[in-house]
Amino acid sequence: MKWVFWISVGTILYTYLGYPLILYVQSRWSARPVRTAANLPTISIIMAVYNEAHALPDKLHNLSQLDYPEDHLEIVIVSDGSTDGTNELLRQCAHGKLRAFVLPEHKGKAIALNHGIEAARGEVLVFTDARQRIEANALKCLAADLADPEVGCVSGELIFATAKQDLGEGAGLYWRMEKKIRRWESLSGSVVGASGALYAARRSLVVPLPEGTLLDDVYIPMHVARQGARVVFEPKARVWDTLPASLGQEFRRKTRTLTGNYQMLQSVSWLLSPSNPVLFRFVSHKLLRLAVPFALAGIFCSSLLLHASFYKVAVLAQLLFYGFGLLGLMHPWLGFASRPANAVLTFLTLNAAALVAFLNFVIGRKSVWSR
Repeated sequence: MKWVFWISVGTILYTYLGYPLILYVQSRWSARPVRTAANLPTISIIMAVYNEAHALPDKLHNLSQLDYPEDHLEIVIVSDGSTDGTNELLRQCAHGKLRAFVLPEHKGKAIALNHGIEAARGEVLVFTDARQRIEANALKCLAADLADPEVGCVSGELIFATAKQDLGEGAGLYWRMEKKIRRWESLSGSVVGASGALYAARRSLVVPLPEGTLLDDVYIPMHVARQGARVVFEPKARVWDTLPASLGQEFRRKTRTLTGNYQMLQSVSWLLSPSNPVLFRFVSHKLLRLAVPFALAGIFCSSLLLHASFYKVAVLAQLLFYGFGLLGLMHPWLGFASRPANAVLTFLTLNAAALVAFLNFVIGRKSVWSR
């Protein structure tokens, strides 16, 4: 049982401390800065929507305010069988640089994006979602990175607006750590995936998405990397969103994302082979996070079965840790302890989502794209 305990501890420590430390050292000692330059390629913004009539007016206004030459920009919006008035709104707004396509049936985001990719005319494809607000200069920042011939895909930086939310502080801390990891990956080579809220890729490197793909923002960047181009993170290309308003929303969002990671493992055979140029990073950043809930279970079960006093103390420490996380649900009454309690609660929520994602994978539950 000792080996189960220590392998489990090592897995968690490497995932959350060891891998970021390796990246930090690489970014300091073997940095590969992007050779940015003024660059204005033709751009097609592609957005797939499903029942987004409430969000579309603000998003369309946001896209109209982007600082990019109009004769170099088009907007392609594909409605994936919407039933709430989205189609009517698109028909009213479609003119000039905005082209709208309405699919008769709801078949999923991947199919809708494929229609947009096929219809797009730009040298660079920019992907975004309906909810987030893009800063005016973001397209120029993405394009400047693509002036480097080694760069094939650029992820923008997703920023969460401050708000009073059940999971705000903990989720915000997690996201800040995630962005540091992406920045260090970018500085030393390639990022594993991109932010679905805003990312750009050379059209020549974009591959069609298989039907049912949940994570286009991982599938497309990974195929770009496989073709020998870098995937980088650009913090100047900023897009704004709000944190999930509740613990339940964060749990559902993360479950979908992690289910998508399992889907990638199942459907993309080369991900775990030497033909993946970022294999080490993919395993360290994506795969090991899926293993953390099992490592947590391994620590708890093995420490219960071991008789040395050290392991008895470990059991008590784990019970206190989990109990402290549950107290995060009562954070308005915790005072100064609310921030660390929320951080623990977020950690537990994300790993519970990873466990549910594994169950989805085992039983073959397929997720249909929804808002």
